[in-house]
Amino acid sequence: MAPEPVKQARKPQDPCIICVAITGSITGKHHNPAVPLSISEQIESTHEAFEAGASIVHCHVRDDEGAPTSDPQRFALLQQGLLKHCPGLIIQFSTGGRSGAGHERGGMLPLQPDMASLTVGSNNFPTRIYENSPDLVDWLSLEMLAHDIRPEVEIFDLSHIFKAAEMQAAGRFNGPPHVQFVMGVKNAMPLDRDVFDFYLETTRRLLPDATWCGAGIGRDQIVMNEWCVSEGGHARTGLEDNVRMDKTTLAPSNAALVRRLIEVCHAHDREPATPAEARALLHLPERKAA
Repeated sequence: MAPEPVKQARKPQDPCIICVAITGSITGKHHNPAVPLSISEQIESTHEAFEAGASIVHCHVRDDEGAPTSDPQRFALLQQGLLKHCPGLIIQFSTGGRSGAGHERGGMLPLQPDMASLTVGSNNFPTRIYENSPDLVDWLSLEMLAHDIRPEVEIFDLSHIFKAAEMQAAGRFNGPPHVQFVMGVKNAMPLDRDVFDFYLETTRRLLPDATWCGAGIGRDQIVMNEWCVSEGGHARTGLEDNVRMDKTTLAPSNAALVRRLIEVCHAHDREPATPAEARALLHLPERKAA
C-alpha cells in the first residue's frame, strides 16, 4: 500500500491589522442612526470597536451641525478620549479634502497622532475633483515628518504608488510606508481584481518594505476585506465606508463590522492583530495612556 502523502503545514501568517473608519465626512444619521457624529459618540463607538478587535482607528470630526471640519480642538478632544478609553489603540487622523482646504487640512497634525492619512495625488470623486496638489502633498508630508507621524498613503490610482516610492526615496516618511488601496469610489478606481493584483504587485516591487491594506466602499467593503485578508495584507472596515451588513440590514455599530471582518480573518486562519502586534508590524512606538 502506498504511503499517504505528507500534508504540508501552512506557513503561519502575520495577524491582520484591522482599521476601523468610524465616521468619515459624508455618512450621517440619515444613512444609519449608528453613525457616531459627536465626540462622545465617536469615543464610545471606537471603544466598542477596539474591544471587538480593531487596532487602528481612522478619525474624522464634525461640527455641531454634523458637517465635516478639520478643527484641531475637536481632534484634540477625540484624541484625549481615545487615549483614555482605548489604551494602545493606534490613532490615525484624516487630512482629507472634504474637511478643509489647503493647510487647514493639516491643522491637527501638531497633536502628534500615531498616523495620518496622506493622499499623494488627485483623482475624481462622485461629484467633484479630490484635489491634492504637489505643493500640498509636500507640505503635509513635511508636517507629518516634523511631528513624527507615520503616513497612511492613500492609493486611488496607480500613479500614487509611484509617487509614494518617490517620496520614500526622498526620505519623506518616518519609517516603512503603510499604503492603502481605495477601491469602489464612484468615478475613481472601481473594485477590480486584476487591478488589485497589479496594485499589490507594483507595491511589492517599488515599496518592498511597505505594509499594505485596502478599503472598499459600500457593498465592496466585504469583498475588499476578503481579498486583503486572503493575500496576507491588512484591512479596513467601518461606517465611514459602508453602513450595511447586507443589502437589507443596517450595521448596528462599527463593532459589528469589525466582528464581521474577524470572521473573514478566521476563515483564512488569521487572527486580528492586537494593538501591540499592530505597532510591531508597523514599526510604531508604544503610546502611554492619558
